[in-house]
Amino acid sequence: MKRRIFINLLLGLFFCGFITAQPAERLIKVNIAPQHADWLYKTGETVKFDVTITKNDVLMKDITITYEVGPEMMIPTKKETTTLKDGKITIDGGTMRVPGFLRCRVIATYDGKNYDGLATAGFSPEAIQPTTTVPTDFKEFWDNGKADLSKVPLDARATLLPERCTGTVDVYHVNIQGYRNSRVYGILSVPKQPGKYPALLKVPGAGVRPYGSDIANANRGAIVLEIGIHGVPVIMEQYIYDNLSNGALSSYWWYGIDDKDKSYYKRVYLNCVRAVDYIFSLPEFDGVNLAVAGGSQGGALSIVTAGLDKRITALVAVYPALSDLTGYLNGRAGGWPHYFSEANYKVKDNNKVETSKYYDVVNFARQLTAPGFYTWGYNDVTCPPTSMFSAYNVIKAPKTLFLAEETGHWTYPEQWEKGWNWLFELFKK
Repeated sequence: MKRRIFINLLLGLFFCGFITAQPAERLIKVNIAPQHADWLYKTGETVKFDVTITKNDVLMKDITITYEVGPEMMIPTKKETTTLKDGKITIDGGTMRVPGFLRCRVIATYDGKNYDGLATAGFSPEAIQPTTTVPTDFKEFWDNGKADLSKVPLDARATLLPERCTGTVDVYHVNIQGYRNSRVYGILSVPKQPGKYPALLKVPGAGVRPYGSDIANANRGAIVLEIGIHGVPVIMEQYIYDNLSNGALSSYWWYGIDDKDKSYYKRVYLNCVRAVDYIFSLPEFDGVNLAVAGGSQGGALSIVTAGLDKRITALVAVYPALSDLTGYLNGRAGGWPHYFSEANYKVKDNNKVETSKYYDVVNFARQLTAPGFYTWGYNDVTCPPTSMFSAYNVIKAPKTLFLAEETGHWTYPEQWEKGWNWLFELFKK
């Protein structure tokens, strides 16, 4: 029993690391913050960034820095090198005339090594509007996909994993037939106490990996299904996922990006709907309360799934990727995986632009009817805040946004805690 608990604890900590890992502590700390406590400015206002360079929490003397300021993810408009006699400086960042985010990055050089930090000020982010547009056949395209999916038998199989079960929760490895006879694999955690329960579908961030169980949320009184998206079992040894990640599934997000029918994400999006079908087949499900949650790619899939399937009654989306992908084509940051950034989009191809519109989170956000909890930070360089606000601002459904301004592509524990608490309060209603 002790060994089983230890294994489950390790698995839980391991998989949480993909969602909540924070930057490691560094010898030299580069601390930057806009002077407005909420990091917010109106367009046309001037932002100033306060910078301190510390070692052992003491300001460093005669430290050389290079700083740059400009719209997030764009070429800096200001760049200078200087030496700080007392370890601090206030940088005049200028302003923005249109809604968006202005980023200050500072690199301090000490003992031959560089240490960097950044801070990002928001300028009227509530007014940011997306650059992507909705294809005229968007709804028809996805309705046809769901119709094709509905013709595929569920053919679901669940295998009990005794080593992962606890006294209160049964854990299964599930295998479901999905779009075009592909398979959807996942981990199902079900409370042992007889009864009817709400359900939570957890959708994954980018990458290729195994999955553990969600004993914590099952113990709170929910069925939890966490799925993979690559059509392979999710309980194999780590080296297999490493081999796939470095081989057949390397940069899978690029596959088929010039053809809406061949995009890798078509199967992924539709198989999230298939996971909903499976949850509705479970006798323990209460038949009503079903949420979807995830971070990064998973944040995107949360919005997409709720946009595609009105059976979803709530969603939790953490720094959603795949949002306003065409931002770069309009002189501002676009969402991960940055298809149209200057570095990635060297050969112009309108097929890629048009295909992106069928998979852009913004166009699913427009369709949301379920209430949602959203959270992210301003310093995210993977999923830039401009892209995330582009999706958030078009949502007409009830929405709650919890900002942790200084976070990048990582979360504080409080962000997920607030999300889960919000969700389970909703389940009680």
